[in-house]
This record gives sequence, C-alpha cells and structure tokens, in this order.
Amino acid sequence: MEKTTSSAQLQPDLERAVEAVEQAVKIAKKRGASAAECAISHARGLSVSTRLAEVETVEFNQDGSLGITVYRGQRKGSASTSDLSPEAVKVAVEKADAIARYTSEDPHAGLADADLMAVGYPDPNLFFAASQDPEYAMEQAIRCEQAALSADPRIMNSDGAHYSSHCGFRVYGNSHGFTGHYLSSRQSLSCMPIAKEGDRMERDYAYTLARDPQLLASPESVGAEAASNTVARLGARSIETCSVPVIFHRDLAHGLFGSLATAISGGSLYRKNSFLLDHLGKQVLPAWLSIYEDPLIPGGLASSPFDHEGVRTEARNIVTGGVLDTYLLTSYAARKMNMQTTGHAGGIHNWFVRPDAAHQVASLEALCRQMGRGLLVTELMGQGVNMVTGDYSRGAAGFWVENGEIQFPVTEVTIAGNLKTMLLGIEAIAQDTDPRHGILTGSVLLPTMKVAGS
Repeated sequence: MEKTTSSAQLQPDLERAVEAVEQAVKIAKKRGASAAECAISHARGLSVSTRLAEVETVEFNQDGSLGITVYRGQRKGSASTSDLSPEAVKVAVEKADAIARYTSEDPHAGLADADLMAVGYPDPNLFFAASQDPEYAMEQAIRCEQAALSADPRIMNSDGAHYSSHCGFRVYGNSHGFTGHYLSSRQSLSCMPIAKEGDRMERDYAYTLARDPQLLASPESVGAEAASNTVARLGARSIETCSVPVIFHRDLAHGLFGSLATAISGGSLYRKNSFLLDHLGKQVLPAWLSIYEDPLIPGGLASSPFDHEGVRTEARNIVTGGVLDTYLLTSYAARKMNMQTTGHAGGIHNWFVRPDAAHQVASLEALCRQMGRGLLVTELMGQGVNMVTGDYSRGAAGFWVENGEIQFPVTEVTIAGNLKTMLLGIEAIAQDTDPRHGILTGSVLLPTMKVAGS
C-alpha cells in the first residue's frame, strides 16, 4: 500500500518547531538581548536511484535545525542546534548570546522593521500530499529508465534514473512578536541515458519537477524524452570560430535572468560586485521586455508568503519596458544603501519574463527560423561569469542551425560576450516557457556572440 505523506502527519513536528522557535526568542529576551530571531527549515522524504533498471540506492532523510541570532545593540551572535529539546534550545541561545557580547558592532545589523512583518499572510498552498513509499519510488525510476533504454537501439547504457519526494516546512519568529510558518512539497524524476554510434558516445537527460505529484510528467514520457535528447547528440562536432546569433534553450534561458537577479541584489551592489551598479531607473533589457514577480502563486516553485526575515512578500514589477524598477534587498543591504528592504532575504520569488506580442515567437522551431543561421545552445559548462564586469565565457554544446533548420549537433565550443550587452540585445523570446523553474521564461534569441571552436 502506498505511504502517502499528508499535512496532518507533519503537524506534530510543525507544532514542536513553532514551540522551539518561540522558546528561543523568549529565552534571548529574558537574557537581556535587545532583539532576536530564529528559524527552522525541516525536510523529510526519500530518494531512489536506479541504473540499468536495477535499484542502486534508496535514501531516507529527515533533517532540520534551529538557527538562533541574538542581538545586543549592534552586536550579533548566531548558533544552531538540530536538537529541539528545551535544554538544547536553551544552550544554543546561550551560545549565540555569548558570541553577541564579544563581536564588533555593525551599525547595519538588526531585525527588519516591525511594520514590515507578514502579519495575516495568506496560505501559499505549497504542500501536496504525495507517496513516499520506496516501492512506488522504485517503480517510477525503473519505468523511466526502461522507457529510455528501449526507445532506440543506440541507447546502450545509462547513468541512471532518479526519483525523489520531499516535504517539510519553514518556521520563522522574532522578537517583534511575529511567528510564521508554511508547509511545502516537491517531487522530481530524471533520467540520463548513454547512446553510442561508432566509437563515439553521448549522454543527455530529461526531468520533470513539481510540487504537486499530479503535475509530474509520466515516467515513460521522461524516459522517451531523455533518449531522444541523447540520440540527437550523436555525431556532435566542433565548428570553426565565428560570431553568430545564439539561442539559449529554455532549459538554460532562466540563467540569463538569474544573472540579472544576482547583479541587482543588495549584496552584490553594496560590495560593488555588480555590472549593474547605479542602474535603478535605467535600461537593462530591451524596451519591449518586462519582468513581473508574484510570490503568492499557489503551488509556485518560488512562492513564499514571507522572506527569511519575516518580511511580507508582495507582487511587484522588477523591470518595466526594459527599465529597472527595483533592487532586491534584505534589511541589512537596505540599511547599507539607505533604502528599504524589498522582502528578498532568501532569494527571488516567481519571475514572469514578459515580452510584448511583436517579440514573442510561437515556438523554439519558429525562433530558429527567425535566427536563420547560428547556434542553439542546449548545454553550458563551467562558471565563467564575471559579475563585476559582466564578461561571460562558458563551454557550450548544442546544435548548428542553417536556413532556420537544425543541421547537426555541436560540441566542444565556447560562447563569449558581455552580460550587460547580452541582456540589452535580446531579440525575441519563444513561448516554450519552462514551468520547472522559479524564473518563467522561454528560449531566448541573442543577436550575436563569439563562438570559439576548432
């Protein structure tokens, strides 16, 4: 029988966590702390890996720890414990308090403002009951890998399939009197087959991911997609060095906007570690492109009713008509910059990349036709991004496009450009939006990049 994890099963652990957070804050105040904050992130679930349709590993996990930060004026101390017993929580608070007594003062340290707390926040609906029965997980992974192995005679090996199901909660409380919590869940299934033709072998993958298990693609479709992606790479070769248009496949396109998010985050800005310093109110994307953030999408992969400081999250325009509307600030960064926190402690929330109708293309195939000749990038390697200058250089693989049609797979090339120019120069975006990421965008066409090959 399937072992389905429900919200009711998490309730006892959640109640203990809330009690521990409130206890920690109360103890800190009794010890004379000027302020305190405490958080617990708890996760439980299982992961199953198979290889050649045989089970390799079955892992169960249940983890989570309490982190307490104590403030004495502008002095700050932190400690943590995975033991939520009253005595262990008390010891953790004492350690944090001892550290706070001896650290140097930081004029920007402290809690977010009390009037920004997420009082009366809505339920974000991020939890869905799901099976965490190992037999069910094994079946999903095996069916997926069998589908890949049987899809094409050139699929002759596999790096395996992986199924995971996890659920848990986050609790945050502070000495403003705010305590908040929410449940969440996440399921995923992936597969990576290996194909051989002649003496060359290639591998690729496919995956499905969702909070709601009902939204996962079937194991057979994931396996078939993984096999198709892998076989398509057979015969890959390098190309001569050139400067050509480049399409970032939807699986990678979110990374471009992720770099934008990093560049406009408070930590990068006050450290002067961004190629977009002093760009608030300035053009950072084409005039036809906007980005909207909505933290309260039910079931959203990046939804949250409050950030890691208890600040209520709000829908907002990040970029309108290409112009940057806001930085992404924690309370610490906001104080450093004489601004107000934007509720982004812990990261961004659901981003919707919105081109106007004239620059939105129906499909990846249509985007290739618009490009005509160039490189469709489906894989990136390395971390060659300089956030200070925006210089971008990464190993890449994908497909050469000629006359709007894919001609052959490409490997062992490097693509290079500058992020500031790349973002401003985006020419079109396809409607093949990837729902498996917190940044919702389709494939992206750039007018030119340097492609270094043979």
